Amino acid sequence: MTTKRLILAPLRGFTDAVFRNAFQRHFQGVDEAVAPFVTSIKGRRIKPSHLRDLAPDDNRAMSVVPQILSNNPDEFLCLANTLFDLGYREINWNLGCPFPMVAKKKRGSGLLPHPDSIDRMLDKTLHGFTGNLSIKTRLGRFSGDEMDRLIPVFNRYPLARVIVHPRTGVQMYTGRVDLEAFDVCLTQISHPVVYNGDISDLAMFQLLESRFPSSSGWMLGRGLIANPFLPEMIQSATRIICHRNTRFKKFHDDLVDGYRRQFSGPGHVLDRMKGFWFYFAANFPDGRRIVKRIRKADSLDRYRHAVTAVFDGQDRWG
Repeated sequence: MTTKRLILAPLRGFTDAVFRNAFQRHFQGVDEAVAPFVTSIKGRRIKPSHLRDLAPDDNRAMSVVPQILSNNPDEFLCLANTLFDLGYREINWNLGCPFPMVAKKKRGSGLLPHPDSIDRMLDKTLHGFTGNLSIKTRLGRFSGDEMDRLIPVFNRYPLARVIVHPRTGVQMYTGRVDLEAFDVCLTQISHPVVYNGDISDLAMFQLLESRFPSSSGWMLGRGLIANPFLPEMIQSATRIICHRNTRFKKFHDDLVDGYRRQFSGPGHVLDRMKGFWFYFAANFPDGRRIVKRIRKADSLDRYRHAVTAVFDGQDRWG
């Protein structure tokens, strides 16, 4: 059996250190994670609180690549070198964030219509950073044709890899991924290329792998959150996973405990876990009813009661 290189995607509010560590304790199959982005800031002093999610002592269970959101080369270098000093040898530059509040500031996918700005940014940062730099990008902000001008820029620099989500920024997470455009990226980008986008089940992964056998890796995001058994299913090429309900419940409880230790009050824990159930519930019969019940919980005790009722009422998870 050939091992697939699977990478946990950076999803803010979900794939933080608490999630990454809990996942690694209960599941297998993921090789590394790209952490949710850290925004560059003015000045030369980076407070430890700004890098809380990347504290080395909390990131030993899984190999982690920090991601930076920035359009300023000096700020980027300051943050990248600080992270390098913490022991991180690869930094990922976020050129894919689709949210309008980010893009309108010419950050994330908002930089993609400006290849000259990206060129200048890469030229300066790669002359001042001794680690490896990778990029996570979309096909463009408004049109996939923007990639035609981006590929020559990417190819001019010694990037570690390019992670491509084959949608535009304005698509957000809707509409179909453009597999034809990803094929162009795979053949024309001179660096290792990783696929990211809509790998929600084993069948979809197998379809993509057969179509893009030269992809250097596969990034899993929303599909992994909804079904944390997905990496094991991909690695073993089977949908049969034993003791799903028991394993998932232990993972869930571990998440709750982790967030209770991290957050200052139960309200923050409750909000975070309600967000997860938007994805978790898809694996239970009558998932919509479950989400409604959990969203009504106005205390952590009521939340636990609602979740216990969900698990007690199911023969199995998945």
